[in-house]
Amino acid sequence: MKNNSFAPVSAVSGFVIAALGLALGAAGAWLIALGGSWYYLIAAILMLFAGVSLIRGSVMALWIFAALLMGTLAWALWEVGLDWWPLAARLGFLFLLGAFLVGPWIVRSLGPREPTGIYGLGHEERASWRRGGGLALSVALVACALPLTFSLTRDVHQIEGMFPAAKAQASASNTATSALPDGEWPAYGRTGYGQRYSPLAQITPSNVANLKVAWQFQTGDMRGQPGDPVETTYEVTPLKVGDRLYLCNPHQSVIALDATSGAQVWRYDPKIEGALALQHLTCRGLSYQPPHAAADTGIVSDGCAHGKLFMPTADARLIALNPDNGALCSAFGGGKGQIDLSAHMPNPRPGSYYSTSPVVVTQKLVIVGGTVLDNVSTHEQSGVIRAFDVDTGALVWNWDSGNPEATTPIAPGESYTVNSPNSWSISSVDEALGMVYVPMGNQPPDQWGGKRSAAVEKYSSSVVALDLATGKVRWVFQTVHHDLWDYDVPSQPSLIDLTINGATVPALVQPTKQGELFVLDRRTGMPINTVTEELAPQGAAQGDHTAPTQPKTALSFDPPKLHGRDMWGATMFDQLACRIAFHRLRYDGRFTPPSTQGSLIYPGNFGVFNWGSVAVDPQRQIAFTTPTYLPFVSKLVPRPNDTALMVQTDGPPSGALPALNENFGAPFAVALSAFTSPFGFPCTAPPWGYVAGADLASGKIVWQHRNGTVRDLAPVPLPFRMGVPNLGGPIVTGGGVAFLSGTLDYYVRGYDVSSGRQLWESRLPAGGQATPMTYTGADGRQYLLVIAGGHGSTHTKAGDYVIAYALPK
Repeated sequence: MKNNSFAPVSAVSGFVIAALGLALGAAGAWLIALGGSWYYLIAAILMLFAGVSLIRGSVMALWIFAALLMGTLAWALWEVGLDWWPLAARLGFLFLLGAFLVGPWIVRSLGPREPTGIYGLGHEERASWRRGGGLALSVALVACALPLTFSLTRDVHQIEGMFPAAKAQASASNTATSALPDGEWPAYGRTGYGQRYSPLAQITPSNVANLKVAWQFQTGDMRGQPGDPVETTYEVTPLKVGDRLYLCNPHQSVIALDATSGAQVWRYDPKIEGALALQHLTCRGLSYQPPHAAADTGIVSDGCAHGKLFMPTADARLIALNPDNGALCSAFGGGKGQIDLSAHMPNPRPGSYYSTSPVVVTQKLVIVGGTVLDNVSTHEQSGVIRAFDVDTGALVWNWDSGNPEATTPIAPGESYTVNSPNSWSISSVDEALGMVYVPMGNQPPDQWGGKRSAAVEKYSSSVVALDLATGKVRWVFQTVHHDLWDYDVPSQPSLIDLTINGATVPALVQPTKQGELFVLDRRTGMPINTVTEELAPQGAAQGDHTAPTQPKTALSFDPPKLHGRDMWGATMFDQLACRIAFHRLRYDGRFTPPSTQGSLIYPGNFGVFNWGSVAVDPQRQIAFTTPTYLPFVSKLVPRPNDTALMVQTDGPPSGALPALNENFGAPFAVALSAFTSPFGFPCTAPPWGYVAGADLASGKIVWQHRNGTVRDLAPVPLPFRMGVPNLGGPIVTGGGVAFLSGTLDYYVRGYDVSSGRQLWESRLPAGGQATPMTYTGADGRQYLLVIAGGHGSTHTKAGDYVIAYALPK
């Protein structure tokens, strides 16, 4: 006889499984109508029958569920193979449910349905996991456990490889460091070449595990103050000059620290104007001008003979400071120690234009780009690039991508071109070749380009080489044609000399949001690695068009085209929701145009690469990269007029903050969002972030490893190494160790540059979305410096920490 004491358990379980089956069946039928997989409807029918059988107390429930598990296993292996996370998402819920059903609290309540004896005429025995349906379900559970366990032992996304020994010595011509001591870091990317490479070799793969915190400093500046935009971020990479460190914080103060002890030396508050229309509030870094001939000729008479620090502010000023004491360099800006970057700007609005990134400093010039409000209106300020005299602040030339031929200083009373493409990221410079290399953004609005001029079409989303003396264009290389995806060029170009067929070629490495690493001859802009034009999806929104082809290079981290099987969720239910969402969106692969239906954009505008760029090793001639993969949804919303709020679901923004994505003046607003499941996980399967090593000369990816855990992203802080997004760049060192702190879990990590193997990690007190740096202290030790302040857009924990690591004395 069946054990009636367990009957209520099986009955309730049956009702729950039947209800889940009904819900799954309705959603599965919807997916089929959209052209998706039949699996979910079939699974739903089996779940419904299994639930009804449980309610009736029939052992048939176990047979049905065993069939469901075996069918799901076969389907899962066919779709994703032995990739653990996608496999576990398909099998996990049903596996746990099957394990529950085969327990005594269920099987003892079923039957008697298992006759024994000759011809089944003997007595009937109670159901058990060791016979009949119970045995079938037990076998199915074991069958599922085997591939799940085996898949844990392998990583199908990993590329194993090893870089050979150095190809070339890091000569002065290859690193722009002819007079730069090894232990200094005087520019954002260490030099104007933007390599993020230090020749220091005290920290090596064999001793990096011994790194400990040497000192810690807190700036006292936290996000969340009145008037702060969402994207209030710590993205600063400090400078190290002499025995001092120099950094800025999001609210624009400049701080000097003793590089060996971390003690504050001085602090400067620029007194930022209030009520700013800010989209971003950050300071990625300062710029340093070393002492030069002007200091010896009497031109500099303001106490800044030992050089200058340049700080761009959120209220559109460029300030020159004395690195000794933080005083203004009064000779700069006609006695003011600063210049007004809003001069000659059209449609001025405080906070709608300023430089979030450090400026370029040469022997004679300080070169400034800036950010404009994205997707607010078609009447924004100009994206002009300007060069000022490094001593006096006088305007030397201006290059406006909307009026590119007129580079002589603008006349009094005139304005630069409204809404011309800008450069918000970091530029690089080669003074020997006489060029500054500018990564260009797009003209707002990003997702609709029906009225762009010929000049805008030529220079948007490009890297542009400008002549240092005149500001004239020497060459331009466009990374995206008629950009409708916010694929502006986000990263500082890295300059490196490569050995190609035995000859030395001055190269430029340009990472892009869409995952390309364009390797160009920086003299001419011609590709070194093969670049092809590939057919692109067509069918833009009304009044717009799409480019027929888009460029792709041999060295590409562009992800494969998505399919329904690539959808992911923590359970089969949110995975099904992601599949339905996927099939409801327009998706034709890479460069799917934005649409009123809603388009899936992959890679999204978060970018495979962003402002953190890559690090290049001039000795090995390689790039240490951090590709990230997150899809986004872009939906155009028709505008009835030029004033209505169409996508500001919470009403008008507070204070002076702008109404983002409204695109006043354009025919469409745009609704932008990450493509996530109902539980908030990305709808695409992990990994979402890697570290990868690329040979720049050959254009080959040598190794690639998923990187980072979901400890600080998941509701339960489990350190699953799924590979998480990164925002903030890496550095590489002559000791053969690379460092990275920008992953969305709170760690700084060290890696073997040759193999990519992780060697060390240290827990951070807040998000580390900034690029580290390294230097030598007065005690002779090599320090690793990390900023842990968090990032508003990624919602990582806020902080105000400057942390220095070193090997024990």
